[in-house]
Amino acid sequence: MTKLHLASTPKITFRAGSIALALGLGVVATQSAQAQTYKETVLYAFTGSPDGASPWAGLIRDKAGNFYGTTHDGGNPGQGTVFELNANGKETVLYSFSGYPDAAHPEAVLLRDTVGDLFGTTTYYGGAFLWGAVFKVTRTRKETVLHSFTGGMDGAYPTGGVVRDAAGNLYGTTVDGGAGSECYYGCGTVFELDATGKETVLHSFDGGTDGASPAAGLVRNSLGNVYGTTYYGGNPTCNKSGNSGCGTVFKVTKSGKATAMYTFSGRTDGAYPYADLLRDAKGNLYGTTSEGGDLRCAPPYGCGTVFRLTKAGKLTVLHSFTGGADGAVPNGSLIRDTAGNLYGASGGGNGRVFKLTKAGKLIVLYTFAGGTDGAGPNGGLIQDKAGNLYGTTMGGGDLNCNVNGISGCGVVFKLAP
Repeated sequence: MTKLHLASTPKITFRAGSIALALGLGVVATQSAQAQTYKETVLYAFTGSPDGASPWAGLIRDKAGNFYGTTHDGGNPGQGTVFELNANGKETVLYSFSGYPDAAHPEAVLLRDTVGDLFGTTTYYGGAFLWGAVFKVTRTRKETVLHSFTGGMDGAYPTGGVVRDAAGNLYGTTVDGGAGSECYYGCGTVFELDATGKETVLHSFDGGTDGASPAAGLVRNSLGNVYGTTYYGGNPTCNKSGNSGCGTVFKVTKSGKATAMYTFSGRTDGAYPYADLLRDAKGNLYGTTSEGGDLRCAPPYGCGTVFRLTKAGKLTVLHSFTGGADGAVPNGSLIRDTAGNLYGASGGGNGRVFKLTKAGKLIVLYTFAGGTDGAGPNGGLIQDKAGNLYGTTMGGGDLNCNVNGISGCGVVFKLAP
């Protein structure tokens, strides 16, 4: 088997073979998407320091209407933040990461428990090691590194968030590390972290049929099984970006048994799933792929898909992005309303927010201009009872702020019907 050359943070905007798609370059438009105008309100524009910059992940919201999120950069001294934004648009930095020997650069959505403590991951640093961490920030703004990854058997570079069971155990993934020998830095792990900080690796990916490099977080069912995706691995004949395999959807049981529920071929079914999965009451899984689908878009890669996967492993492509009005390279997780409609974001240009009806019609709700309204909606969305959508963009907003060569340091936005 070909050894995998895995990037430590395989964000689609930096991944070989897809940068043109993320920026909307070289894309052939083959169909249009119906547009439905939503009104955007920028709830907060980041300025870099001390408030943070470049929120890569989406938001969570409490019963009082306060939002919680992370910025990948910014803060003081520029290693990322955990923030709160109240209903009036006032931002409070709950914690600024400082890098070694602290953690740095959170990329994933947060988890909040019943007492208001926040849990998440950072891609880099954490204690004595440089391979990322699981952290906790209390209501009193005290940060604790719960686990510092060593880059060995325990894993390395967690880019997805964590989920929690009733006993307080946390579950997540790492892109690298683990026991898999077919990847230069390990093929990634699924881990459990108990309330004392003891880590158990439930599964180490080997880069073969089970997949490699799980970049997304997990979803968990009532039986304790977890579901996720791997970015690489699976079908070795799929080799679009110099790596073996185009990814899988997997299940890991409470006892640690791993099963590949679906293996992407890289063709019309999709390739390289990056975002978290969504699970409905019937056990169907919904997700996106960043390539594959309509192969006329940026051939031979394709511009990505929205898919549904049944418990029996049957995959249905609900939409293939064309790179036209519908966008390209969907990178954030999906949400679903009570009527069965899906909502998400796609790249291409400055990005857009879309609705995919139960009947399979894609409607663009908002297209970002790349100015003060924001650019690059990389994370997932949340929706309130009135149907308003909330999310973040990596760039745009305050155009006087510039981090990593991106114009603007990102915004928190609201879209109203």
